[in-house]
Amino acid sequence: MCGIIGYIGPRDVSSVLLGGLKRLEYRGYDSAGLTIKSPEGLVTFKAVGKIAELEKKVGGGNLKGDLGIAHTRWATHGEPNEINAHPHLDAKGEVAIVHNGIIENYYALKDFLTKEGFKIVSDTDSEIIAHLIQKFHNGSFPEAVAKALELIEGTFGLAVIQREENKIIAARRGSPLVLGLGEGEMFIASDVSAVLDYTKKIVYLNDDELAIVERDGYSVKNLKGEEVNKKVYEIKWTLDQIEKKGFKHFMLKEIFEQPEAVINTLRGRVKEGKIKLSLDLDLNSLRRIVIVACGTSWHSALIGKYLLEKNTDIPVEVDYASEFRYRDPLVNKNDLVIVISQSGETADTLAALKEAKAKGAKTLGIINVVGSTIAREVEMGIYSHAGPEIGVASTKAFTVQVIDLLLLALFLRQEKGLKPEKTIINDLEVLPEKIKEVLKQSDNIRKLAKKFVNCKNIIYLGRGLNFPVALEGALKLKEISYIHAEGYPAAEMKHGPIALVDKNMPVMFIATQDGTYEKILSNMEEIKARGGEIIAIINKEDKRISRLTDNIIKVPSVSNELMPIINAVPMQFFAYHVADLKGIDMDKPRNLAKSVTVE
Repeated sequence: MCGIIGYIGPRDVSSVLLGGLKRLEYRGYDSAGLTIKSPEGLVTFKAVGKIAELEKKVGGGNLKGDLGIAHTRWATHGEPNEINAHPHLDAKGEVAIVHNGIIENYYALKDFLTKEGFKIVSDTDSEIIAHLIQKFHNGSFPEAVAKALELIEGTFGLAVIQREENKIIAARRGSPLVLGLGEGEMFIASDVSAVLDYTKKIVYLNDDELAIVERDGYSVKNLKGEEVNKKVYEIKWTLDQIEKKGFKHFMLKEIFEQPEAVINTLRGRVKEGKIKLSLDLDLNSLRRIVIVACGTSWHSALIGKYLLEKNTDIPVEVDYASEFRYRDPLVNKNDLVIVISQSGETADTLAALKEAKAKGAKTLGIINVVGSTIAREVEMGIYSHAGPEIGVASTKAFTVQVIDLLLLALFLRQEKGLKPEKTIINDLEVLPEKIKEVLKQSDNIRKLAKKFVNCKNIIYLGRGLNFPVALEGALKLKEISYIHAEGYPAAEMKHGPIALVDKNMPVMFIATQDGTYEKILSNMEEIKARGGEIIAIINKEDKRISRLTDNIIKVPSVSNELMPIINAVPMQFFAYHVADLKGIDMDKPRNLAKSVTVE
């Protein structure tokens, strides 16, 4: 969940490193640092807080050197301070490392090094890597790194430099790392966004691979020392796509990008009333579908369960990826395991995927990032085409994940010889315009947010397909505004949570008209009778709910299968505006980072 950037080449090293860190700041922002190999040795600067604080320390000067590494941190071991910030150096100042991941046998290795006379100065697990490399460095720098990594249990995305060596060593296990290929220069990063200023040619490292990176090229070996041939990918994203384009925050920009994301995700996949997906599935042998995901992706998975079961008559289970492999899941060759991840690097989801593959299940990924680890590990996949999502609170990725799951459901229905419902196909085509109608309400939703900006708790309620949307709305509010919020099936209110309802407990209902509409009205009456303040998302032609509340957000009508998308957008706006009114930078919410690459 931290950011790594490394550079070797003719440019001003500090400028490249600082620029890369700024693009990676969404991955971690409680401290940062850089080390440059200069004629005087390894020169290191560290700072607590955002990259701007590190930039002040560096001073904008041209630090002479051939190469360097830098890091922005999301703390796992040790509080955010300069001692715990990366890079970490060995006691002699000869080896510097930046590390993303967790060393599970940290305490055993720390005891081992302490007994050997090494002094550990930080509270981090990462520092011991520098000491291990120095201990084993007796001739070959790459071999010393490989020997150190042989002792490490856990995960790492790692970049290492040594005072006397004109190369950077990079290695990964479970934590993403890429090489950027330039002309007479090379880059290392935990995310391609850090190097798009300079190159679009990318090599993705796989687990237990080690790259030796020099100014004019690179080689990759596994940890046994065997050469590995790597494919070079051409990144299609542009720098313009990952800039704010005048929006105050990335999150707001990405909310407004949802119509375009839908268009891109649908492009070429719906033709003449048919769904076009390149999937190799034997429906005759398929007995069950299991979807695993985390966070927002888990909410889209719950919607997918409804969509898939309705259209395929195949039973579907949804699991938290973080729990999946720890319960010894019963999956086999007749099961399809679908993994959903925006980044394609989510550690828990990747671990669940490996568990499913080990048990012989078929695997399918719904991924946004081309070339990511999960995208390369699954047997087949559906790319989301949301474009880069920088905001920590996922918005457009959720929307297109639901689209992908609907397309998959309709495709499987089609493979069974049943045509997709014409109404759904028609509504898919007009969905971008329907979303644009909701986007026009941003200012009205901000006025509503002002009314509730100081509330301490809020409950979100929905039924059927909209229950997962209630969960997603609550997640958005809590993660960026720090207001306690809970999502519930509306009918479950009277089984306990209604005890919380009073005049200080706002309740947001997703009350668009579907088969559960009358039931939702009854639930709203129950809240009103107890003095609760109701907020309602309703269809714009609805006249009945206005007698229950003045706090109304109106959305256009579409097929039931697409209502979760339409209903999610106003809740994204509501969370955004509440957070903005509270003065919170929702692109960097406390304790959170965009890509969760540690368990």
